[in-house]
Amino acid sequence: MIKLSPSILSADFANLGQDVKRIDVGGCDWIHVDVMDGIFVPNISFGMPVIKAIRSYTSKFFDVHLMIKEPIRYIKEFKAAGADLLTIHVEACENVKETIDEIKKQGMKVGLAINPETKAEEVFQYINDVDMVLVMTVHPGFGGQSYIDDCTDKVKVIREKANSENKDLLIQVDGGITTANVETSIKAGANVIVAGSAVYKGDVEGNIKNFKEIFENVK
Repeated sequence: MIKLSPSILSADFANLGQDVKRIDVGGCDWIHVDVMDGIFVPNISFGMPVIKAIRSYTSKFFDVHLMIKEPIRYIKEFKAAGADLLTIHVEACENVKETIDEIKKQGMKVGLAINPETKAEEVFQYINDVDMVLVMTVHPGFGGQSYIDDCTDKVKVIREKANSENKDLLIQVDGGITTANVETSIKAGANVIVAGSAVYKGDVEGNIKNFKEIFENVK
């Protein structure tokens, strides 16, 4: 089943709890939380206190994307705040395997992300250690960017590698996803879709329904 994980980076920060409730009631599968440190990426978003605060508004799966340097420092704190899955960047860790193992030790699912400039092959050695690979389809750090078409090929290559190893891998795409282009990513092998403004702009429930209809009809 293809999952929709709306990004709360596009929510109204002054009404974050209510905006989390809106996507929950609207029928999202997961909730995507972008954590940025101003170092690995130029922007700063929110951290553990915000995750803990919004946890009380929903029981949905928290898909937490760490765009921070050396995330191993904070894994226990993110678990305590309510994260269900932690995605780390291959580019941000001195020791990727050690970080993956620590996330598992804390009882969370593990995702491994790559930026648009990073080759798909960088995740190959970790495919059997993680639950999900996240292919960034924009440059991380800011919302509202356009989808980078070249990233579709990366999704395809990673899916082929996972299939060759009989690995039931989740592949997530994040950045510039709309109802107009999501089918391309799904056909390439993505099965977890992050969408921000395409969900939050206008009728949230209607937007989620439109995505779900596309998911059901992709051949």
